[in-house]
This record gives sequence, C-alpha cells and structure tokens, in this order.
Amino acid sequence: MNGPVDQGRRRVLAGLAVATTFSILSPFARSAGVDYPFTLGVASGDPLPDGFVIWTRLAPRFNAVDGRGGLSRAVPVRWRVASDAAMTRIVRQGEVMASERWAHSVHVEVAGLQAGRPYWYQFEGLGAQSPVGQSRTAPPLQAMTSARVGFVSCSHWERGYFSAYRHLAAEQPDLVFFLGDYIYDSSYAPESGKVFRAHGSGNAVSLSDYRNRYALYKTDPDLQALHAAAPSVATWDDHEVQNDYANRWSQDPRTPMAPFLQQRAAAYQAYYEHMPLRASSQPKGADMRIYRRLDYGRLARFHVLDGRQYRSEQPCVLANGSHQGHVVTNPCSELRDPGRTMLGWQQEAWLDQGFAHSRAQWNVIAQDLLVAPLVQRDLTNHKPGRWTDGWDGYMANRSRMLASIQRNRVNNPVFWGGDIHSFWANDLHVDGNDPDSPVIATEFVGTSVTSDGPPFEAFSKILPMNPHVKFFDSRQRGYVSVEMQERQMLTHLRVISDPQDPAATVSTLKSFAVEPGRAGAVAI
Repeated sequence: MNGPVDQGRRRVLAGLAVATTFSILSPFARSAGVDYPFTLGVASGDPLPDGFVIWTRLAPRFNAVDGRGGLSRAVPVRWRVASDAAMTRIVRQGEVMASERWAHSVHVEVAGLQAGRPYWYQFEGLGAQSPVGQSRTAPPLQAMTSARVGFVSCSHWERGYFSAYRHLAAEQPDLVFFLGDYIYDSSYAPESGKVFRAHGSGNAVSLSDYRNRYALYKTDPDLQALHAAAPSVATWDDHEVQNDYANRWSQDPRTPMAPFLQQRAAAYQAYYEHMPLRASSQPKGADMRIYRRLDYGRLARFHVLDGRQYRSEQPCVLANGSHQGHVVTNPCSELRDPGRTMLGWQQEAWLDQGFAHSRAQWNVIAQDLLVAPLVQRDLTNHKPGRWTDGWDGYMANRSRMLASIQRNRVNNPVFWGGDIHSFWANDLHVDGNDPDSPVIATEFVGTSVTSDGPPFEAFSKILPMNPHVKFFDSRQRGYVSVEMQERQMLTHLRVISDPQDPAATVSTLKSFAVEPGRAGAVAI
C-alpha cells in the first residue's frame, strides 16, 4: 500500500495536470535541489475594475511537520500578468519576497488593468514556474452587464473528492464565492467509518496544524482547477477555527478564553496565508477583518459578511457549559435579546450603511449560514425548537438586518449561505414570526461539497411548520451556479453523482428565477 505522502504527491501531480485545462503549464524545474515549489497552485480574488489579488504559496514539501512547507529562508518570487493565455503580452510584472512570516505565501494586489475583461497570471521562484491562472477584472462601476457566479461551502477532505469544484470550474464562472468551511479543523476517528481519504493528523490547534490542513486541501486537483479558472471571494464559517466557536468562546467549556484566542490567531493567520486576500485583511493577532463590499458594475453589490468573529456568546448554553449548537425546545430569553448580535455592532452599522448607499440592481448578501427562521425538532425528544448556533440564536440581529433592508428600500436583496449541508430556497419576511408579513428578500443556501447532509426525512417533516421554505433537499452534494442579468437572476442547484468518485458527473437538481421588484424565488 502506498503511504499518505506518495498519495499526496500523486494528487499534486494530478492537480497540475488538471490545471493545464485552464492554463499553459511550465516544465517542472528544480533549483538547488529544491522540489517543485508551486504544489498548492495559484489563485486570484477580490476583483476591482482595475485589478485583483493574485496568490500563491511556495511549499515544495507541503506536508512538512513544522508547517513551513520545506523552506527556511525568504525567497524572491517574480510575477507577471498578461492579456493572453499564452502569457506573451505582459501588461504588469514585478518581484516580491515570500517570507517565513507568512509561510512563503504571496499576495500581490495588481492594479492599472482594464475593467471587465480576463487576464492571465503566473509566478516564478526557485527556478520553477507556477501554473497559469485566469482572473477577471470587475466591470466599470457604471456598467450594466451580466455575470455567471458560483458559490460553494463545506468541503470535508475525509468525506470524498472535490468534484463539485471541477464542474463549477468547467462552467467558466466570472466569480466564485467560498462561503465557509473551506477546510475542516476536525478529523474523524479512523474507526468511525467516515474516513474516505484521511487527513493524516488529528484536530488542528496550532499554526503548523492549520497550515498543513490548508496545504493538504490545496493539493486537491479540482480545487486547484477552480482557483486557476476564476477569481474568488472568500469568507469563513466555524471549521476554519473550531466547530461552533463564537467570538472568543471555544465550543469546549474546559478551554479558557486566552488559549482559545491564541488558537484563533493561528487559524486566522493560516487562513490569510492560503487565500487571495488584500493586505487590508492581514490579521493582527486574533483579529482579522474579512467583511467587505465588492461592486460588480451597476449589476450587483456583494456584501460579504463575517458571522463568527464578532458574535455575542451563544444563547442558551448547555448545562455543562458547552457552546455547541443545539435545538432549544424551551426558548430562553437570550434568543430574542436585542442586546445580542451575531455580526457585532460595528459590522451591523457597516452593513446598514452599505444598504443605504447601494445603487446596484441586485444586492447580494454573501455569508455563511441559513438566514431564514426555522422551527425544527430536537432529534432525540422530537419537540419543536430553534437552533442556537445560527441566525435563530440571534433573532434581534436578523430583525435589525431585515428592517434595514426595508428602511433603505434596498434593490432586490438576495442572501447566499452554506453551513447546513443542504439546498434551500426561502422567502424572507420582514417579520419572521408572521408569514403574512411582506416578503422583502430571497434566500438560497447551497449544499456541501462533500460533508454529510442532515437527515432528509426528519427535516422534510418540519417543512409544514415553515411555509416560507420553498425548497429543501439534503440528499446530494454539489454547488450553486447563478446567472445574473439586469432583468433576472437564475439560480441553478447543481449536484454531483458521487463525492467518492473522482470522475463524478453533474446535473441540475432544480432551478429558480428571481425578478427585480418581486422578492421570492419561483421554480422554473
């Protein structure tokens, strides 16, 4: 049997082969005995009308125990951006130092480009050339154009291959949103029967743990293909740090705040090191700002939220002090407490301001969770209740957010989310407790890339208690593909045949249309 290192190297080579579908790949070069350094591929992100971020990380030994990727000194890295896929018409180029401080990751903020068109980019370092990636600038601010956008979430390495990424890449999207659980901090026990391909280590806690977890995921050929095909916009959920964490509170009541914040700082640093983020998101200890706005001409404003870092303590804490999410069947007053917030007061004010000033045709709120209220049953005693780890645990914040949409007369608000490992299409009423109150926004939640879904039969039985839910399915893995146009938004729920088949096929489970001025999804 081949060991995990051999299997990992084969996956890297396969990933580089897949990348050639979207780029011209340089020969493997070696310098001073160093293995090929671009094992984690390339990525771009956060496009503006005049540029975008390009990213790579040099890691010739991506699974080195110390998390340094096999390097111990700063390395000069050249980069170039071209207007053609063959990289013959260079329009921008330069050199940066990849330092040990950020695990030899490179974040270049390219500017001065033409709006609304594709570009190609490549790195060179240690005598080797990276794969070529394709990116795209945002349209001019006053342009009304169209766009194909995808969003994904919840990709657990141990539960299968990332075929969903490959199929989304093949759609040649203009932009891709990663809405949380890009990695999983936790590992299944070997005897659990859940491990299809092993992490090869336990739960991530230290900086080296998180670095190696990201590096492992980045070797997946389908993930590399998606990043090489289109720019991305990323936010996080809980598993980038720890399951169900909230702000400075660990899920585990035995973990004091100080050491947990050290763990959070390590996790946030590794997140920055592996994502195509701007310097404005560079972490400062346990703090890292990732909520932001991106305008896509006059077509769309994307409000990207952080639903984890600034939360009030989770409501209705269990008797043992655990902050683990659970269904509360005897509602505590904290669920509706107006003094509690999921987004934090500063982010709430920022979101309200973004709503007030937006003139976009579509306002997309890209975040990590199911927003719609959901009466569900405890799976042990079957009593109805509310889930504490999501928006139902922070009802006042949700009410303020929806009231802001109504007050500011926001054009065509659509929420995107993940986390719950299932597809949802929901109407969002201005009063979540009154199904007769006006529908003021539409919500689509994507299923997971690989992670197991919640029990379909049990959740199907609660739908009559939730008439605002227009569609639900937890049985399949996949992603969401969205065609955005001035007069219509088409949302396609895409499913793969089998996450444990590297050659999995794709099909459309359901499609929905949203029209301007008419909140709510219509099945087509």
